[in-house]
Amino acid sequence: MSATDKPVVLFGGGGFVGRQVAQDLLAKGYRVRIAQRAPRLAMGMRSLGNVGQTQFVAVDITDADQVAAALAGAGAAVNLVGLLKGDMKAAHVEGAANIAGAAAAAGLDALVHVSAIGADSASPSAYGQTKGEGEAAVRAAFPKATIIRPSIIFGRDDGFTNRFAQLIVTGSAVPLFHAVPVIRGACRFQPVHVGDVARAIALAVAEPKRFAGETYELGGPDVLTLAEINRWIAGQIGRDCTFLPVPDGAAKALATLTGWAPGAPITRDQYEMLCRDNVAAAGAKGFNAFGIRPAPMAALAPAWLEQYRKHGRFGSALRA
Repeated sequence: MSATDKPVVLFGGGGFVGRQVAQDLLAKGYRVRIAQRAPRLAMGMRSLGNVGQTQFVAVDITDADQVAAALAGAGAAVNLVGLLKGDMKAAHVEGAANIAGAAAAAGLDALVHVSAIGADSASPSAYGQTKGEGEAAVRAAFPKATIIRPSIIFGRDDGFTNRFAQLIVTGSAVPLFHAVPVIRGACRFQPVHVGDVARAIALAVAEPKRFAGETYELGGPDVLTLAEINRWIAGQIGRDCTFLPVPDGAAKALATLTGWAPGAPITRDQYEMLCRDNVAAAGAKGFNAFGIRPAPMAALAPAWLEQYRKHGRFGSALRA
């Protein structure tokens, strides 16, 4: 598919990863169609491309007719939809099946399905289980789909480094204690930058034959425990605090009893997710297949973490 040809439909394209994918595709000359429940929330993306290069359409991916309409005249599609709360089965399985089925019926050149490391129909977490079932549904309907499984994704507007920085600032502000609780601190992650993931997705769209039918696990260059990530972030924002490991029994009880409440520190499903490492499997295809050298978190995150220092950009990080 040529960049001047049919548009690429990004389901969930106005989200954290979708915005970066759209930027990469627009830079390559593609026309991009943002498809999501509330496209008005993504209207600011118009400025990323030239006049008429970006389109917007309202779609509920659990409605097969709406999905088919969103794909009318398209050449490729990317499914970026993911939920950490709510009806995950509807979004990750039913919605994924609708997109893959409509993509096959429309004869699209490429379908890129964004899943997650840990996707497994036998996972103890609803997130991992539904992501695994979603992958199976996509493969059944569109066998040549490219499946992308990233580890935890970081970036300037993420809900990862920013969330932990906020928790550290709040926790270390407690008089006398300066302590921050850490749940499942031994869980390992392979943080990957949103720009690197987006580049891989854009390449899969641009060269569908090269990546068709494959599954790729994308992790950054460093494997870090949750405790190590918290300590590193604390150092970057100049907070000298103590991290208190929360016993698994207490953490599980907290997640079970309060996880349903708005603003809860952790849901029961998130706790179950933390019971498994989030790193690329040995031997799995990854960034090397795309010719991408992923950036480490330490090289990029300090640029936005400085806002959490006591004096902002004029503050300083703690010495290692």
